[in-house]
Amino acid sequence: MKSDYSIARIAKREAEPILLTYHYLKDESKGFKSGFNYGLFFNKELVGVAIFTGFPVPELAKGCFGLGRSEQDGLFELSRLCITPDIQRIEHNIASWFVSRAIKALKLDVNVRAILSYADSSHHKGIIYQACNFKYYGLSALKKDFWIKDGDGFSKHSRGKIKGMVGEWRPRSQKHRYLMVFDKTLKCRWVEK
Repeated sequence: MKSDYSIARIAKREAEPILLTYHYLKDESKGFKSGFNYGLFFNKELVGVAIFTGFPVPELAKGCFGLGRSEQDGLFELSRLCITPDIQRIEHNIASWFVSRAIKALKLDVNVRAILSYADSSHHKGIIYQACNFKYYGLSALKKDFWIKDGDGFSKHSRGKIKGMVGEWRPRSQKHRYLMVFDKTLKCRWVEK
């Protein structure tokens, strides 16, 4: 029963075990960006995590809303969402229930103008966001990432110069884009699908 669940703000260190164990980006979650972190508790045990951060790059708000760097307060990305598999198996619609309540909690903690979330097309389609009434804006543009030769393998280069580095360019999976706008003065430039 949903009455056995509660939501509360949590620290980054509390979110780490679930993200590093269950999130599909667990290898990239080692250095995940913390922000407004909310935990889903089942009978006082942490079973889920939702993390809201600012937009990852200012150009995103420029492309989406036409906003300059000084106009981007209140724009958030739901950058991590993870619920333990055992809870997902026994509790119908727990993910959308959690997301909607985490958004309500975020709005009590800070001014929220819009929330963006991505669904990696190689892992899921974002049905949770559809259930929460996010609007769908299609797939992100095709991009590539530089992978640095690292001993016998490769590691993804996150940012910065690559001149002189040994490695290769690899295609990045496209992301389904979902957006929920609360500030009615914001007009999204993307085309809703």
